[in-house]
Amino acid sequence: MRKSIISILFIVLLTDCIIAQNIMISNAYKPNEPSIIIDPKNTNVLVAGANLNNYYYSNDTGYTWTAQNLTSSFGVWGDPAIAVDTAGSFYFFHLSNPPSGNWVDRIVCQKSTNKGETWSDGSFAGLNRKKVQDKQWCAINRNNNHIYITWTQFDIYGSSNPRDSSVILFSKSVDEGITWSMPIRINNKAGDCIDDDNTVEGAVPTVGPNGEIYVAWAGPDGIVFNKSEDEGDTWLKNEIKVSTMPGGWAYSIPGISRCNGLPITVCDTSNSPNRGTIYINWSDQRNGVSNTDIWLVKSTDEGQTWSTPTLVNNDNTNHQQFFTWMTVDQTNGYLYFVFYDRRAYSDNKTDVFVALSTDGGNTFINHKISQSPFLPVSSIFFGDYTNITAHNGIIRPIWTRLNSGQLSIWTDITKLNDILSSTKEIEISKNILDFENYPNPSINSTYVSFKLHKKSNIDLSILDIKGKEIKKIISSEKRDYGKYIEKIDLDQLGISSGVYFIRLKVDNEVKTLRQIIIK
Repeated sequence: MRKSIISILFIVLLTDCIIAQNIMISNAYKPNEPSIIIDPKNTNVLVAGANLNNYYYSNDTGYTWTAQNLTSSFGVWGDPAIAVDTAGSFYFFHLSNPPSGNWVDRIVCQKSTNKGETWSDGSFAGLNRKKVQDKQWCAINRNNNHIYITWTQFDIYGSSNPRDSSVILFSKSVDEGITWSMPIRINNKAGDCIDDDNTVEGAVPTVGPNGEIYVAWAGPDGIVFNKSEDEGDTWLKNEIKVSTMPGGWAYSIPGISRCNGLPITVCDTSNSPNRGTIYINWSDQRNGVSNTDIWLVKSTDEGQTWSTPTLVNNDNTNHQQFFTWMTVDQTNGYLYFVFYDRRAYSDNKTDVFVALSTDGGNTFINHKISQSPFLPVSSIFFGDYTNITAHNGIIRPIWTRLNSGQLSIWTDITKLNDILSSTKEIEISKNILDFENYPNPSINSTYVSFKLHKKSNIDLSILDIKGKEIKKIISSEKRDYGKYIEKIDLDQLGISSGVYFIRLKVDNEVKTLRQIIIK
């Protein structure tokens, strides 16, 4: 028997064979713009938040949730961002609306030491009663539990005066959120105050293996990056340009009140082969206003240089994918993405997809998780982001659903194996060929079996993820009636980790199978 392996991506869309298990967290108080985090030391515990002042906690890995309203003497005004430290304390960051201060004049941090059930009144960073503090996000250095936040400061929000500008600020806490350092500006090139493409926005920090702080944001130069190697005391004098954003970070999606492609930055601190790799994920409309796509770049030299953008969504349509978020499972370096997707529709009906990369962002599996589409309307505010958290194979995306005028927040009990085996066989033409591949996923070797019901002409090929043939395994070979099993020696063939497809042609019938390789 001949040894073989195979791979293909093509015209057809992947069809889910695993039934999603969607769980509505809440539909009270018109929730949107959700955030979620899992406790790596106790993966039963998850905490989530949503606009304006909603928080939720679960003690059974997200199957059931308790919903409450967050209060603070500093006011709670949305943009929820949640983190957890190594002691199991959760931190809920949000904008302010104090009764005796100015609207969004600081970034507020509230702390929970009982798994998200109750919260402190809070502390704050960046108080400036003359300026607007907006779009904060947080990261925790798990080496010492120091907390870092970055955000946008507007001189005058919405101003078109060229003398008014937006900048990126940084602050940290070294005492578990009790006090915060004086904010410092970390960008050299400022943006405008219009809250549009030329405003600097989307600063999401992440921590490297040795405590490095990495952060990227969008603005007049597209996506740019800065870093600190001394816990935020000093930063690069000039930010590094990462990628253009054709069409800008603020764009329109039919049925959505407003939309953006702001970047998310993560770093692999696991012991995987990609340890230390920095990733930036965003969406833009470089392929047209009706064809928004999800993108990823990475750096393996601490942000000095960046790869060319790689497409995360694997559809062959000219439809919309938008509002992406990304996380990394720090037990194995797997990347997870969540985004809205309209690949299956010609109108505004919207699904939710999760994407997975097991090979450092080289290839991606796309898996639909929404059990049914929704049809949003632009007259109701939809929020500005989704979120996703993952640890040790537990993956919990969170998203907003807007259907029939009703807002709700959802998650899905997504399992790693569900995603890895989430697609049925892809058929190029209608046929019933007896063709299987196993095990799948595989590590060192796998097998392909097929049955012939008559003497037939056989072709077996390996194609890469773009559909390009890598190698012809069987070329126009006549075989008699019977069952054939081909052992695939992955090591001998030099096949690396990733997603492939097996294509078998029997006379004029063609069938393809997806093959996942993990090493």
